[in-house]
Amino acid sequence: MLEHLIDFEPEVLSSAAGFAQTEKISATQAVDAKVSTSDWLKSLGAVDTETAVSQAQTAAAQRTFANIVSAAPAEITHQALAEVKTPQAVQHLVSMLTAYDWEFVNRAKELRGYCVAQLLEETKHDNPNVRLKALGLLGKVTEVGLFTEKIEVKKAEVSDAEIEQRIKDKLNKFMQVVDVVDVSDVTDDSNA
Repeated sequence: MLEHLIDFEPEVLSSAAGFAQTEKISATQAVDAKVSTSDWLKSLGAVDTETAVSQAQTAAAQRTFANIVSAAPAEITHQALAEVKTPQAVQHLVSMLTAYDWEFVNRAKELRGYCVAQLLEETKHDNPNVRLKALGLLGKVTEVGLFTEKIEVKKAEVSDAEIEQRIKDKLNKFMQVVDVVDVSDVTDDSNA
Protein backbone atom coordinates (compact mmCIF):
# COMPACT_ATOMS: atom_id res chain seq x y z
CA MET A 1 0.00 0.00 0.00
CA LEU A 2 2.81 2.43 0.82
CA GLU A 3 5.41 0.95 -1.52
CA HIS A 4 5.74 4.28 -3.34
CA LEU A 5 7.32 5.78 -0.21
CA ILE A 6 10.31 3.41 -0.33
CA ASP A 7 11.85 5.25 -3.29
CA PHE A 8 10.51 8.64 -2.20
CA GLU A 9 13.28 11.23 -2.37
CA PRO A 10 11.80 14.72 -2.25
CA GLU A 11 13.74 17.77 -3.30
CA VAL A 12 15.49 19.24 -0.26
CA LEU A 13 15.52 23.02 -0.01
CA SER A 14 18.62 24.52 1.52
CA SER A 15 16.85 27.62 2.78
CA ALA A 16 13.45 28.61 4.04
CA ALA A 17 12.78 30.52 0.84
CA GLY A 18 9.19 30.11 -0.30
CA PHE A 19 7.95 29.28 3.19
CA ALA A 20 5.88 31.63 5.31
CA GLN A 21 4.26 31.39 8.70
CA THR A 22 0.57 30.54 8.35
CA GLU A 23 -0.41 33.39 10.66
CA LYS A 24 1.14 35.97 8.30
CA ILE A 25 -0.59 34.87 5.06
CA SER A 26 -4.12 35.41 3.80
CA ALA A 27 -6.72 32.66 3.47
CA THR A 28 -6.38 32.76 -0.32
CA GLN A 29 -2.63 32.26 -0.09
CA ALA A 30 -3.12 29.35 2.34
CA VAL A 31 -5.57 27.62 -0.03
CA ASP A 32 -3.20 28.18 -2.97
CA ALA A 33 -0.37 26.68 -0.92
CA LYS A 34 -2.46 23.61 -0.07
CA VAL A 35 -3.40 23.14 -3.74
CA SER A 36 0.25 23.47 -4.75
CA THR A 37 1.28 20.93 -2.10
CA SER A 38 -1.43 18.52 -3.26
CA ASP A 39 -0.35 18.90 -6.90
CA TRP A 40 3.29 18.37 -5.91
CA LEU A 41 2.43 15.18 -3.99
CA LYS A 42 0.37 13.88 -6.92
CA SER A 43 3.28 14.55 -9.31
CA LEU A 44 5.45 12.41 -7.03
CA GLY A 45 2.90 9.60 -7.22
CA ALA A 46 1.49 9.97 -3.72
CA VAL A 47 -1.91 8.39 -3.21
CA ASP A 48 -4.63 10.49 -1.59
CA THR A 49 -5.90 9.46 1.84
CA GLU A 50 -9.31 8.26 0.66
CA THR A 51 -7.78 6.00 -1.97
CA ALA A 52 -5.21 4.60 0.48
CA VAL A 53 -7.90 3.90 3.11
CA SER A 54 -10.21 2.44 0.48
CA GLN A 55 -7.46 0.15 -0.81
CA ALA A 56 -6.55 -0.93 2.72
CA GLN A 57 -10.18 -1.66 3.60
CA THR A 58 -10.74 -3.58 0.35
CA ALA A 59 -7.67 -5.69 1.15
CA ALA A 60 -8.98 -6.25 4.69
CA ALA A 61 -12.36 -7.35 3.29
CA GLN A 62 -10.61 -9.75 0.93
CA ARG A 63 -8.50 -11.24 3.74
CA THR A 64 -11.61 -11.66 5.87
CA PHE A 65 -13.44 -13.36 2.99
CA ALA A 66 -10.51 -15.75 2.50
CA ASN A 67 -10.49 -16.60 6.22
CA ILE A 68 -14.24 -17.22 6.30
CA VAL A 69 -14.43 -19.49 3.25
CA SER A 70 -11.27 -21.41 4.16
CA ALA A 71 -12.56 -22.17 7.68
CA ALA A 72 -9.61 -20.49 9.35
CA PRO A 73 -9.44 -20.62 13.15
CA ALA A 74 -11.97 -18.37 14.87
CA GLU A 75 -9.40 -16.01 16.39
CA ILE A 76 -7.82 -15.32 12.99
CA THR A 77 -11.23 -14.74 11.42
CA HIS A 78 -12.27 -12.40 14.24
CA GLN A 79 -9.02 -10.46 13.92
CA ALA A 80 -9.55 -10.09 10.17
CA LEU A 81 -13.15 -8.98 10.77
CA ALA A 82 -11.93 -6.33 13.21
CA GLU A 83 -9.85 -4.78 10.41
CA VAL A 84 -12.95 -4.21 8.25
CA LYS A 85 -14.09 -0.80 9.46
CA THR A 86 -15.68 1.26 6.70
CA PRO A 87 -19.20 0.74 5.36
CA GLN A 88 -17.80 0.30 1.85
CA ALA A 89 -15.50 -2.50 3.06
CA VAL A 90 -18.39 -4.22 4.85
CA GLN A 91 -20.51 -3.97 1.69
CA HIS A 92 -17.62 -5.37 -0.34
CA LEU A 93 -17.27 -8.31 2.08
CA VAL A 94 -21.02 -8.99 1.99
CA SER A 95 -21.09 -8.87 -1.81
CA MET A 96 -18.17 -11.32 -2.00
CA LEU A 97 -19.88 -13.70 0.44
CA THR A 98 -23.17 -13.42 -1.43
CA ALA A 99 -21.49 -14.14 -4.76
CA TYR A 100 -19.69 -17.09 -3.15
CA ASP A 101 -22.97 -18.45 -1.77
CA TRP A 102 -24.66 -18.19 -5.17
CA GLU A 103 -21.67 -19.83 -6.84
CA PHE A 104 -21.79 -22.61 -4.26
CA VAL A 105 -25.52 -23.15 -4.88
CA ASN A 106 -25.04 -23.13 -8.65
CA ARG A 107 -22.13 -25.55 -8.39
CA ALA A 108 -24.23 -27.86 -6.18
CA LYS A 109 -27.02 -27.79 -8.79
CA GLU A 110 -24.50 -28.62 -11.51
CA LEU A 111 -23.13 -31.53 -9.49
CA ARG A 112 -26.62 -32.81 -8.79
CA GLY A 113 -27.49 -32.67 -12.48
CA TYR A 114 -24.23 -34.43 -13.35
CA CYS A 115 -24.92 -37.21 -10.83
CA VAL A 116 -28.45 -37.77 -12.13
CA ALA A 117 -27.17 -37.83 -15.72
CA GLN A 118 -24.50 -40.38 -14.78
CA LEU A 119 -27.09 -42.54 -13.01
CA LEU A 120 -29.24 -42.43 -16.14
CA GLU A 121 -26.26 -43.65 -18.16
CA GLU A 122 -25.64 -46.46 -15.68
CA THR A 123 -29.22 -47.73 -16.14
CA LYS A 124 -28.08 -48.92 -19.60
CA HIS A 125 -25.08 -50.87 -18.25
CA ASP A 126 -24.58 -54.52 -19.34
CA ASN A 127 -24.39 -55.78 -15.76
CA PRO A 128 -27.89 -56.17 -14.26
CA ASN A 129 -26.58 -55.47 -10.74
CA VAL A 130 -25.26 -52.08 -11.86
CA ARG A 131 -28.55 -51.31 -13.66
CA LEU A 132 -30.58 -52.26 -10.59
CA LYS A 133 -28.41 -50.15 -8.25
CA ALA A 134 -28.60 -47.14 -10.63
CA LEU A 135 -32.39 -47.48 -10.87
CA GLY A 136 -32.64 -47.72 -7.09
CA LEU A 137 -30.58 -44.55 -6.65
CA LEU A 138 -32.62 -42.73 -9.30
CA GLY A 139 -35.77 -43.72 -7.46
CA LYS A 140 -34.41 -42.03 -4.34
CA VAL A 141 -33.87 -38.69 -6.13
CA THR A 142 -36.19 -36.12 -4.54
CA GLU A 143 -38.03 -35.24 -7.74
CA VAL A 144 -38.75 -38.92 -8.44
CA GLY A 145 -39.50 -39.89 -4.82
CA LEU A 146 -40.31 -43.49 -5.70
CA PHE A 147 -38.75 -45.07 -2.61
CA THR A 148 -39.38 -42.37 -0.05
CA GLU A 149 -41.34 -43.29 3.03
CA LYS A 150 -44.18 -40.98 3.83
CA ILE A 151 -45.37 -40.68 7.38
CA GLU A 152 -48.74 -39.11 7.97
CA VAL A 153 -49.29 -37.35 11.26
CA LYS A 154 -52.83 -36.70 12.43
CA LYS A 155 -53.64 -34.36 15.24
CA ALA A 156 -56.68 -35.33 17.28
CA GLU A 157 -58.17 -33.22 20.04
CA VAL A 158 -58.42 -35.36 23.18
CA SER A 159 -59.52 -34.28 26.65
CA ASP A 160 -57.35 -34.70 29.73
CA ALA A 161 -59.77 -37.22 31.21
CA GLU A 162 -59.66 -39.34 28.05
CA ILE A 163 -55.85 -39.31 28.04
CA GLU A 164 -55.80 -40.31 31.70
CA GLN A 165 -58.22 -43.16 31.00
CA ARG A 166 -56.08 -44.40 28.08
CA ILE A 167 -53.00 -44.41 30.31
CA LYS A 168 -54.84 -46.38 33.00
CA ASP A 169 -56.08 -48.87 30.42
CA LYS A 170 -52.52 -49.42 29.14
CA LEU A 171 -51.20 -49.87 32.67
CA ASN A 172 -53.99 -52.35 33.50
CA LYS A 173 -53.24 -54.29 30.34
CA PHE A 174 -49.49 -54.64 30.98
CA MET A 175 -49.33 -54.75 34.77
CA GLN A 176 -52.63 -56.27 35.81
CA VAL A 177 -53.28 -53.20 37.99
CA VAL A 178 -56.65 -52.70 39.59
CA ASP A 179 -57.94 -49.32 40.79
CA VAL A 180 -57.78 -49.09 44.58
CA VAL A 181 -60.37 -47.13 46.51
CA ASP A 182 -59.41 -45.38 49.73
CA VAL A 183 -61.47 -46.95 52.55
CA SER A 184 -61.54 -43.74 54.58
CA ASP A 185 -63.58 -42.11 51.85
CA VAL A 186 -66.33 -44.72 52.20
CA THR A 187 -68.74 -44.15 55.12
CA ASP A 188 -69.87 -47.11 57.16
CA ASP A 189 -73.71 -47.19 57.21
CA SER A 190 -73.87 -49.94 59.88
CA ASN A 191 -72.64 -47.64 62.69
CA ALA A 192 -75.25 -45.04 62.05
